[in-house]
Amino acid sequence: MSRTTYREALRQGLREALARDPRVFLMGEDVGRYGGTYAVSKGLLEEFGEQRIRDTPLSELAFVAAGIGAALGGLRPIVEVMTVNFSLLALDPLMNTAATLRHMSGGQFSVPLVVRMATGAGRQLAAQHSHSLEGWYAHIPGLKILAPATLEDARGMLWPALQDPDPVLLFEHGALYNLEGELDEREVVDIHSARVRRAGKDLTLIAYGGTLGKALSAAEQLAGEGISAEVLDLRVLRPLDDATILASVRRTRRALVVDEGWRSGSLSAEIIARIVEQAFYDLDAPPARVCSLEVPIPYAKHLEEAALPQVPGIVAAARELLGRA
Repeated sequence: MSRTTYREALRQGLREALARDPRVFLMGEDVGRYGGTYAVSKGLLEEFGEQRIRDTPLSELAFVAAGIGAALGGLRPIVEVMTVNFSLLALDPLMNTAATLRHMSGGQFSVPLVVRMATGAGRQLAAQHSHSLEGWYAHIPGLKILAPATLEDARGMLWPALQDPDPVLLFEHGALYNLEGELDEREVVDIHSARVRRAGKDLTLIAYGGTLGKALSAAEQLAGEGISAEVLDLRVLRPLDDATILASVRRTRRALVVDEGWRSGSLSAEIIARIVEQAFYDLDAPPARVCSLEVPIPYAKHLEEAALPQVPGIVAAARELLGRA
């Protein structure tokens, strides 16, 4: 066990991958000399050199497409996109090329590409830099979508993602970079399953990424009221781990999804639909959700906080689900 931060755990994962496989390289805006917009790649240029740590022009369309070409050519590129809103400039190569080539080539080609990007709100970056679009990408067949919320996942998800023959997108919530904690370096991380982070028996709080900490805080507050909440960390948004989700909901018989995405057409809607389709008769109450308000995320701190899922709102929704409002 070592005391570290989410940012440093990500850097450790990058360093280990670069050291283990000479085909691995990192590319993106300011990842080299500047050390990364969030200081995740700081020091890696000096350690691995300009061939392995590559600064790119300010063109997501160009360098994501270049990463796809490198993957097709036998390398293992890690492409960093500064924030999720900028990834929309590269949506064409991601959706129309990376996600489809295995299918369109009849299995002859694969794209072992990893794309990292910051997502989420809560840092007063206003409407253009506060999106939670991982649910959009989870809609696309051919992509694997990961949302590391713990130090272990921040460090450990990258290497198995690089072993995947198909494209993997890692969504790192921007509010987590300064998260401090104890990192268990012995933990082996998979990129297939959800994890129960807190056991409970009265309801299941389903969360991921930046909402996991809020769900755990809400569960702690509910425990003080005699309510035992299980907290499930999705971790993998595509493909969803239906088995673990349903096993938890069947134990507690109630489900509350916490999703920073907007409510309409959200990942929370998909999760609730699957629960109703597969575990309807195991439920004691209709599934519920806490999502961001359907507005562009405000810049003003008090308005931004009001627009996002927060612990009091999660607690209130849990009480209502249990008939204790």
